[in-house]
Amino acid sequence: MAARPIALVTGGAGFIGSHMVDLLLAQGYAVRVLDDLSGGRDTNLAQHVGNADLAADWRDIRSVAADDAIFRDARLVFHFAGIGDIVPSIERPTDYLSVNVQGTVAMLEGARASGVDKFVYAASSSCYGLADTPTREDHPIRPQYPYALSKYQGEQAALHWHQVYRLPVNSIRIFNAYGTRSRTSGAYGAVFGVFLKQKLAGKPLTIVGDGSQSRDFLYATDVARAFLKAAETPLTGTVWNLGAGNPQSVNRLADLLGGERVHIPKRPGEPAVTHADITKIGRDLDFRPEVSFEEGVGRILDTIDYWRDAPLWEPDSIAAATRSWFEMLSPAR
Repeated sequence: MAARPIALVTGGAGFIGSHMVDLLLAQGYAVRVLDDLSGGRDTNLAQHVGNADLAADWRDIRSVAADDAIFRDARLVFHFAGIGDIVPSIERPTDYLSVNVQGTVAMLEGARASGVDKFVYAASSSCYGLADTPTREDHPIRPQYPYALSKYQGEQAALHWHQVYRLPVNSIRIFNAYGTRSRTSGAYGAVFGVFLKQKLAGKPLTIVGDGSQSRDFLYATDVARAFLKAAETPLTGTVWNLGAGNPQSVNRLADLLGGERVHIPKRPGEPAVTHADITKIGRDLDFRPEVSFEEGVGRILDTIDYWRDAPLWEPDSIAAATRSWFEMLSPAR
């Protein structure tokens, strides 16, 4: 029997990375995971214990040399590893630039040394800032905070390695991924984790502003499918937006989850709408979302106990956690 092709997934113990691991294994790849576990729990990989086609290495991406064995014979590299969230990036910008830019460079150098077939970078739609919608790939870049800047600079590094070293790179700017296994620890962040813990605790859902703001939510398995398509296409040096192309309001999410609500102040620097123009990825990669928002939320509710150990955020603790957000991003300061 021919050996399985090898794929390396950085951040493979994390939210989107773990769904990428599942898809790759199902598609006949042998998978190596590189993750320092700083972003949350490693619950998904436990189901693969004993699988000879999966290996895990718990290290910081910045510590990995270009000639490291983890790159040996790898055909594909999917680079999800990094640190996220807005508020911590405002408070610790050097950490974000170090991990999300220099860490990306370390992975690019390993991929270059080993001669991979494709390097796919997980970029962020936050690079667009307060964008016109639907947002196309040629929209002006206007990062509003260090996280957004660091992810964009990581993307620029990846495209530079393609230009200078002919490394076959593609980049996908993810809009609002959601799904099972989203992070349950760390800083105040994505709306799903906040709401799900509040629902489990019998607390009101904290609605920012009036809840009419909408996000282009795409289910994690659809995100993974898009990344595999970006790896297996002959196209290189390409950037795609990735979303469902069908924004959903926070109020709609609250309706689907159910429960009481409480409103907290709207925050500066947050767009009223995120809406990916997915024409290009549909044309180039024949990508179409498969999981509807209602189905995706239903899947999450079926596994809601996963968020039982998540931090509980309430109006007072949210106000304290986002104080620097208001101080640094307010236009009136």
